[in-house]
Amino acid sequence: MKVLRDELDLRRKTEIHEVEEWKNGQINTLMQRHEEAFTDIKNYYNDITLNNLALINSLKEQMEDMRKKEEHLEREMAEVSSQNRRLADPLQKAREEMAEMQRKLGNYARDKQILTSTKARLKVTEKELKDLQWEHEVLEQRFLKVQQERDELYRKFTAAIQEVQQKTGFKNLLLERKLQALNAAVERREVQFNEVLAASNLDPSALTLVSRKLEDVLQSKNATIKDLQYELARVCKAHNDLLRTYEAKLLAFGIPLDNVGFKPLETAVIGQTLGQGPAGLVATPT
Repeated sequence: MKVLRDELDLRRKTEIHEVEEWKNGQINTLMQRHEEAFTDIKNYYNDITLNNLALINSLKEQMEDMRKKEEHLEREMAEVSSQNRRLADPLQKAREEMAEMQRKLGNYARDKQILTSTKARLKVTEKELKDLQWEHEVLEQRFLKVQQERDELYRKFTAAIQEVQQKTGFKNLLLERKLQALNAAVERREVQFNEVLAASNLDPSALTLVSRKLEDVLQSKNATIKDLQYELARVCKAHNDLLRTYEAKLLAFGIPLDNVGFKPLETAVIGQTLGQGPAGLVATPT
C-alpha cells in the first residue's frame, strides 16, 4: 500500500507538474497572444488617434476656410442684397416687359393668321388691280378717242353755231330792214293818200271806192308784214332752240359753258314773246 501510495503520489506529482507546465505554456502562449493583440490594438488606436488628430487639424483648417468663405459669402450676400434692392425696379420693369412680350407672343399666332389671310387678299387685290389697270388703259384709250371726237364735234358745232348765228343775224337784219322799209312806205302812202283826198274834192262814192282799194292794198301789205314777222319769229325761235341744244350737248360732254370762248346771243322779236315749243309751231303774230 505504501509503495502503491508512493507510486500514485509520484504519478500525481508528475501529472500535476505536467499540467502546470502545460498550464504555464498555455498562460505564456495566451499572454504572448494578448501582448500581440494589445500591441496590435495599441498600434491600431495609435493610428486612429493620429488619424483623428490629423483629421481634427484638417477639419480645423477646413472650418477656418469655411469661416472665411462664410464671411466672404456674407459680404457677397450683403452686396447681392443691395444689388437686388437696386435691381428691384428694373426687375419689375423687365417682368412687365416680359408679360407684354408674352401677350404679344400670344397674339403672334393670330397676327400670323391675319397676315396670311391679308397676303391672300393682297394677291387677289393685285390681280383685281391689274385687271382694273387694263380696263383703265382700255377706258383711257376709249376716252381719248371720245375726247377727240368730242373736240372735233365741238369744233364743228362751234363753227356751225357761229355760221348759223351770222346767217341768222344777217337774215334778221334784212327782215327788220324790210319791215322798216314797208312801214315807212305804208306811212308815206297814207300821207300821200290823205293829201290826194284833201286836194281832189272827190264825191263820196268815188272816195268810198278809193278807200276800199286802199284798204285792200293795206290788208295785202299787212298780210305781207305779218308773214315776214312770222318768218322772223320762226328764225329767232330756231336760233334759240339751236343755242339751247348746243348748251345741253356741251353739258352732256362735260364742257363748262365758260370754256366756249364766246357767249352766244339769243335773238328776240321786238314786241313778241317766243314760246318753248318747236320752231315750226311759232304762232302767227296778231
